[in-house]
Formats: sequence, structure tokens, C-alpha cells
Amino acid sequence: MRLLIAGGGIGGLTTALCAKARGLDVALIEQAQAFSGVGAGIQLSPNAMKVMTALGLAVALEAVAFRPEAGEIRDGQSGALKASFTLGDAAMRRWGAPYLHVHRADLIRVLSEALMQRAPQAIRTGASVVAYAQSSHGVTLHTTSGEESEGDALVGADGLHSVIARQMLGDNAPEDTQQIAWRAVVPVDAVPQHLRPPPTACVWTGPGRHGVTYYLRGGTLINFVGVVERANDAAEAWDATGKRTDAVRDFAGAHETVRAIIHAAETLGCWRLYDRAPRPQWSDGAVTLLGDACHPMLPFMAQGAAMAIEDAFVLTECLARDASPAHAFTRYEAARRERTARVQAASRANRARYHQHDGLRGRAETAVLKVARVVAPDAPLAALDWLYGFDATR
Repeated sequence: MRLLIAGGGIGGLTTALCAKARGLDVALIEQAQAFSGVGAGIQLSPNAMKVMTALGLAVALEAVAFRPEAGEIRDGQSGALKASFTLGDAAMRRWGAPYLHVHRADLIRVLSEALMQRAPQAIRTGASVVAYAQSSHGVTLHTTSGEESEGDALVGADGLHSVIARQMLGDNAPEDTQQIAWRAVVPVDAVPQHLRPPPTACVWTGPGRHGVTYYLRGGTLINFVGVVERANDAAEAWDATGKRTDAVRDFAGAHETVRAIIHAAETLGCWRLYDRAPRPQWSDGAVTLLGDACHPMLPFMAQGAAMAIEDAFVLTECLARDASPAHAFTRYEAARRERTARVQAASRANRARYHQHDGLRGRAETAVLKVARVVAPDAPLAALDWLYGFDATR
């Protein structure tokens, strides 16, 4: 079977590697001239790392990643610890794989280099997809240059604004969340030692805003994401930038660690957050969707990349076990829809949880978390078993 993949991001590259491992012929079409070295931090939770391990990439990723000691929730102004759960070796013991923080550029490099080594003829860059057509002989993918690629099946891994999804289902009308996201990656040496964040995946909560900090590249970089509730005219594109003065204003009064990172950043990404309902269907005959193209995620569970990685493994397993791509894609969608919808719902719930508007409710939740840390320290781990304990490779 020849599998066409539109999009050379995390989902597309992982799909190509999984397909190659199962003996499929692969053609990956990416619009950029080269695989991108831009981006920021990504959290690779154990459910994602199980797929990376199955592909033989765990060692390469650990070499460029950072292992957080714990997950934490702190008050966004005082810095007081509200909740925590141990990661590190505990994640390996409980969920069977490490919890890693990795720079997107490093993840793309590891994936693309592995694909170049294992299937050097599979990659075609500098080709923008415009449409697909199906016939009794398979699928034809058309590009802006007029060139065509033919295969037995097609995966649209071309992201939030997927060309494949738009042709299949039309536009997926977005809901403006009235929130913007700030992003920065700064060298650790640019932040005074006493103001550096803890070596954890740390959420700094507060009324109408929150921040997330964690380390990358062995602890040499600090990654920051901050979300603020306000109307704005920022672009939806993840590579849009904003003004430092606006970020300083949005996080005025925040903990000094958060403010120090903002001041140390050379560039601050700024984009508007939209939410989208799950697609009513993912497949059309021998064409299917993957990752953000079919189930875009708000960032509040840090699972967008992980869900695409899981999709990739399950999809290619279905293809490897069924001679009919249409049947395989029906099975793939049935296997993935409920789980991805649950993660989407959890992300929406955290959107409200991290931005405590109700002072009384916020204080009550903090009191409950403090008691839980003493009487049930493993409760946060158990609450995440359904997510991190999942193994797509099984």
C-alpha cells in the first residue's frame, strides 16, 4: 500500500515513520522548503513517549530533552505551592515511559532525520497541497506547482487550517475564546538565579490569566506560555509575535519569576486562542485526517502533539491490518474519537480552572488541594492514569 501524507509536522512525520515500520510505501508532502527549526517547548508525556520508544527514538529524544521532577500548580502572584505530583522516575514506574520537555525544533529534527535515514525517497518538500481527488484506482494529491502524487490512501496531517479537511468537510467555524497566548523561550542564564522557576512543569494560576514554565535542552532554556483573558486583534497563527509592553501589562502583578522571564525574552510570540467543535467525521473513503486537522486542542492539557502521535500509530496499525483503506480509516476513527474528545473536554475544563474569577471558589479549591497533598498525595497521579497510562502501541 502506498500512503500519501499531507503535512510534515509532528503528526505527519510520526505517521510516516509508523507506516514505514509496518511495511507501507510512504510519500510525505510538506509545503516548507526544509523542516522547520522554529517553535517552542512541547511536553511529551508518557503516552506519547511509548510511541517514540516503539519507533526507536526514545534515546535520541532524551539526549536533547529535560526531565521535570514534578508537576506543580502555584499561586500566580505569591508563588505559594497549591498542588504537586512527582514525575521523574515515578512517571517511569507508574506509566511505563518518561515525561519529557523537548523543544519543537529538536523533536522535528529527530523525527525528520529518522525518516531521511529509513525512507530517504519518501520526503518531498516545497510542495503546497491544494486538493485531492479519488477514483477506483486510489487517491491523487494536487499541489500548487501542478505536480501530482498518487497513492492508495491519503492522510491529512496539515494542521489547524487543513486543506484536506476543508475540501472534505468545509470550514470548521471557530469560537473566539477571548484569550491570547504569549510564548517565550529564554536562556536560563538570562534570568537571575533566584528568579528561575522550579525544575518542574509548573502552572501559575490567577484571576483571568495563568502561566506555564518548564525547562528545555537539559535545563539550558526556560519555556514560558502565558494565557490572558482579553479581547485582542492578535493573529491565530502560532508564529505571530507581540510587543513586550503588552506582555508586561498583561502580567503586571504576577510572580516575579514570570515577570523576569518576560523581561529576558528577545522575542515574544502572541496569538489568539480559538476553540473548535470536534469534526463530525474524519474520513472520506480512502482519505482521513489526523491531529489538529480533525481534533484541534486548546493548550491547557499540553496534549496536542501527544494526540497526533497516538493517532499516527493507531492509524498505521489499522492500515497494516486491512487491505481496504476506507475500512481501515473507519476503524481508526472509531478507535480514536472518544479518547481525543475526552482530552478536548479536559482542556476546556482547565481553561476555567486556571483562571479563578470567583475568589471564594478559588480559596476553597486551594484549601482542598492543601489537604489532599497531605492525606492523598498519590491522588493527582491516579487522576492522570487514564491519560498518561494509555499505550497506543498495544
